[in-house]
Amino acid sequence: MDPDREVLDAERLDAALLELEDEIHWDAIPMLELAERYERQARLLGDDMLVARAQLSQANMRMRSGDVAEAAQRIWQIHQWAIDHDARRLTARTHLIWSAIHRHLGDAAQSLEHALLSVELLDDTATAHMQIWHRAKLADALAFAGSFETARERFDQAERLTTDLDRPFLRLYVLNNYAYSEHAAGNYEHAEQVAQRLRALADTHSFELDATVLDTIGAIELGNGRYAEAEQTMLQCIEKYSLIRRDDADAMPEYLLNLARAQRGLGAYERAQRSLDESRRLCADRELGHFMVQVYQEQAELHAARGEFAEAYEAHKAFFAAYIALRSRQREAQARTRQAMFETAEARQEAERFREQARRDPLTGLRNRRFIDEQLPRLIGTDPDLTVALVDLDHFKRINDQLSHDVGDQVLVQVAKLLEAELAAVSPDGFVARMGGEEFLMVLPGCPTPRAGRELDRIRRAVGAHNWAGITHGLPVTISIGVACVSESEKLTQPGLLSTADRNLYAAKHGGRDRVVCGIPSPDRARPYRDRASAA
Repeated sequence: MDPDREVLDAERLDAALLELEDEIHWDAIPMLELAERYERQARLLGDDMLVARAQLSQANMRMRSGDVAEAAQRIWQIHQWAIDHDARRLTARTHLIWSAIHRHLGDAAQSLEHALLSVELLDDTATAHMQIWHRAKLADALAFAGSFETARERFDQAERLTTDLDRPFLRLYVLNNYAYSEHAAGNYEHAEQVAQRLRALADTHSFELDATVLDTIGAIELGNGRYAEAEQTMLQCIEKYSLIRRDDADAMPEYLLNLARAQRGLGAYERAQRSLDESRRLCADRELGHFMVQVYQEQAELHAARGEFAEAYEAHKAFFAAYIALRSRQREAQARTRQAMFETAEARQEAERFREQARRDPLTGLRNRRFIDEQLPRLIGTDPDLTVALVDLDHFKRINDQLSHDVGDQVLVQVAKLLEAELAAVSPDGFVARMGGEEFLMVLPGCPTPRAGRELDRIRRAVGAHNWAGITHGLPVTISIGVACVSESEKLTQPGLLSTADRNLYAAKHGGRDRVVCGIPSPDRARPYRDRASAA
């Protein structure tokens, strides 16, 4: 399937992305290119969810190919999109990748926190792969943090789920991670027990162990001093890896290094030297500094085993120099990644500030028409007792003409404060917005007309009773209010609801001002709905 040449529909692209998300891929670079093609296809379809999923797959593959800083920088935006759109499954996946990023940074606490969130977010929308793999990666994070008993419980839980959900092949990799975690912690006996279960599972289902699993088994055999078995396992691992059509940069050097260790343990020093030389050559060709450090260390061990102590000393010095250089590069990489994360978070916060500012009226600080257009349709569709009220200052032109526009602005700011304070006491979930000019909108969720009418009339009186002398020098400030409730509106749309409130406001104005009008307006008082944005 090549989405650059074939136009996929949303259903087929969803299935293709799910295959990327719910499979364990060892060849990160080709999968990155595939995820980039899927993103282009998703954009052609105009499907933002598919775009976000393709972008997350790219972040995952970038992280796994070693570009941790780039992955960290990209994941913030995807995570925020997932939160904003209540995309729970996508959010869970972002936390799983975030956990891996922090593990690369050596931050066990943050890695564990994100791994926990990736499991807490699992629900009925999570796939079987997620139910299993997120728990397995939580176990990895727990082991990395030193909580081995709890890690074992989580590995056991993930393994039971592979049986319950009939995923025996995924169980193979759960056991592989389990065995490797025990080996990395120096628990070689326990690691051996898990590895035996892994082999038994493979025999039962006729699974062919790939190079990655064989390397884990070989490392465990090395840790337990079973060098002959380790040599055979690593030879099998290298042969298996040589047959596949991919070449991960650091896979073969690591396999050869483990082979050399096994051969040194057997006393087969010449074979060990040949394996080590080949690992060194590949490390040099591919600039794998992190593995070259281990090659120098193994070379020192091999010289010492042969009684070549002067050479062992020189190899140890080379190892120490390479180790210092490696630590320096790692710290630089960590610093770059952390800086990328900081800059992305900073940019996101700045974007949020601008987003908030764009939805606020600069004079009064109230919400504006853009915010109304985003929030009101949702409330109309979910709250049958929603009430809105259009508020208009009476004789506001007189204030501007007789006193000044500056005084008029002061009146608007004070009215805004009064409306907001009074509404908070009535409807904590409600809000006040400035529609434009001297007109405001009050939104009262869960407040049917009878109660809304009483409360709004109290607010009207509070505005009129306010001490305006310091601002208007004797000119009164009053408001007229037109009210509409969803349950009484002719049309369950934003224009329909505002039209009802607008006609009631018109009735309040022509009824003498400084009053509240509720209910369904009579035809003789009706007038066409004005666009408040243009009227302002």
